[in-house]
Amino acid sequence: MRTFSVLIVGIVALSVSACAPTFRNHGYIPPEEQLQELAVGIDTRASVEDIVGPPTAGGVLEGGDFFYVRSTLRIIGPRRPKVINREVLAVSFDDSGVLSNIESFGLEDGRVVVLSRRVTDNGVTNGTFLRQLLGSIGRIGPGFGS
Repeated sequence: MRTFSVLIVGIVALSVSACAPTFRNHGYIPPEEQLQELAVGIDTRASVEDIVGPPTAGGVLEGGDFFYVRSTLRIIGPRRPKVINREVLAVSFDDSGVLSNIESFGLEDGRVVVLSRRVTDNGVTNGTFLRQLLGSIGRIGPGFGS
């Protein structure tokens, strides 16, 4: 009977500890002291990168703006992680590459800033290994075996 009680207490303790939230931080935003060193109208892309570090993301085209992003996620057990804090620091440059503006945005400013990754498609259309194997029969190129 005592072993059964210990087992039940252990299961309850594991269940309760599995529901405790964990927090995960991603990204980087330079500290305020480093941002104070930047001078609008004077610093360039190179000097900004030297002072505050490389950006988390850059603009779409070469020579675009710098974006520094930091997110905090709360994870509870098997549930989907929830973004509880996201900060975006946008460092803008004019056409000649000189610092023109520094802006900071967060969740309290409106919508959640959705971050997405672009992943190259692997081109595999047939899902199973057997389909891929049978589909390649007869498509052996002229360089096979040489």
